[in-house]
Amino acid sequence: MTSRSRRFAALAILIPALAACSPGGFGTSILAPRDTSKLDAPGVDLRANGADNLETGHRLVASGQYELAIRSFNRAAIDRGTVDAEILSGLGTANLGLGRLGQAETLLRRAVERDATSPEIWNNLGVVLMERGKNADATQIFRKAFALDNGESVSIRDNLRLALEKSENSGTSSGNTNDYKLVRRGSADYLIRSGL
Repeated sequence: MTSRSRRFAALAILIPALAACSPGGFGTSILAPRDTSKLDAPGVDLRANGADNLETGHRLVASGQYELAIRSFNRAAIDRGTVDAEILSGLGTANLGLGRLGQAETLLRRAVERDATSPEIWNNLGVVLMERGKNADATQIFRKAFALDNGESVSIRDNLRLALEKSENSGTSSGNTNDYKLVRRGSADYLIRSGL
């Protein structure tokens, strides 16, 4: 190897090593202190509040992710330290979406016991009863929801109308399927198709 090629080989090794140590080089040196003011990616704010598990549960129900919604409602109960009517209602709604009608009815009845003034919970209980074929009971529950709501909710009114039609036509079976609407506090409606 000639002296010229040796110098070239030494430079080929030395130049990248020096470039890595310079301020504008390949990256931050392990030994040099880290300058965090030049970081581009945002960090995680560990002091920030996490997402509200109750709201997350409602959003998961609206998107049809019922198993995840149940987990979220359970976390909301842990966060609150209690299982209130809204959590029970959310769990009942998620179980209805999964076709677990017995569990849904039990949870929604418990929710009604804790908050008998909520037309949304009464409505959702009525939907479960309709799905279980308890048309007369469902009609009474929808009437209660309609009265508590003062007739303001279109979804509750439509559910009552469908229940009344179904009760009147119980002897004859029409080929069309009815869409019942679950309601939650606030503005969102969930659509449950009969014949889960």
